[in-house]
Amino acid sequence: MIKDVIVNLGLAERDPTGDYAVSMAEAFEAHILGVAFAYEPVIPGTVMGGIPPEFIDAQRNDADRKARAALARFEQAAKRAGVTFETHLAEASIAGGADRFSRLARRFDIAVVGQPRHGQSAAEDVLSEAVLFDSGRPVVFVPFIQRGGFKPDRVMIAWDGSRAATRAVADGLPVLQKAKTVEIVIVASKPEKSDEVPGADLAQHLARHGLQVKVKRITSPDVDVASTLLSYAADASADMIVMGGYGHSRLREFVLGGVTRALLESMTVPVLMSH
Repeated sequence: MIKDVIVNLGLAERDPTGDYAVSMAEAFEAHILGVAFAYEPVIPGTVMGGIPPEFIDAQRNDADRKARAALARFEQAAKRAGVTFETHLAEASIAGGADRFSRLARRFDIAVVGQPRHGQSAAEDVLSEAVLFDSGRPVVFVPFIQRGGFKPDRVMIAWDGSRAATRAVADGLPVLQKAKTVEIVIVASKPEKSDEVPGADLAQHLARHGLQVKVKRITSPDVDVASTLLSYAADASADMIVMGGYGHSRLREFVLGGVTRALLESMTVPVLMSH
């Protein structure tokens, strides 16, 4: 059962992450912590000469203003939902914020972050990868086009039998138990040779938890796994995707796997990932 939630609040005026996290806390009657970072100014290495102190101060003030505004929006949403909550404002570098949020997330059941916008926001990019690989907790990524709150009526499991996918199913069980239907989706490049139905064992396991489960196998010789999963999620009107998050760490730098990165870049529904 989910008893507490942590959310990294987006700094844009229209960001659905906080509202989605609050609605998740409301659904589980859980406590929630809203975190906002006032990021330190980033000075490009190509800049020659000194940077005027006034310019750096203006950037710091703007970052602080955006973080406090995000916390104010979060507080209003939490009060409307009637959930218990707390807030945390911190000044940090991009790397420092990612590390701090990952450490904070370790004492919560689940973390919620916004969709990483690769090439647009280095802070979101670094933090989302760090919390996935370094927190030890499941992470819900909320698409920036999200409309509406937490509604896991139709949940889709992207299943490949791996350790990461297994971990995601186990971590996502509280969410799956709120679903009306659960569909296990397997994407393969060639038909199965044996009579065994891939995913049937997992379906049986989840059925023992009282879940209504279906199994869908998609075969395509030139398969683009991320696009196939997202296309099927749209066709099936899925409310959430549960899947393993793949990647590795190289000298404290987190590197997403190809399918994981491609899916997060193009996601249209919330995705619960575990590593």
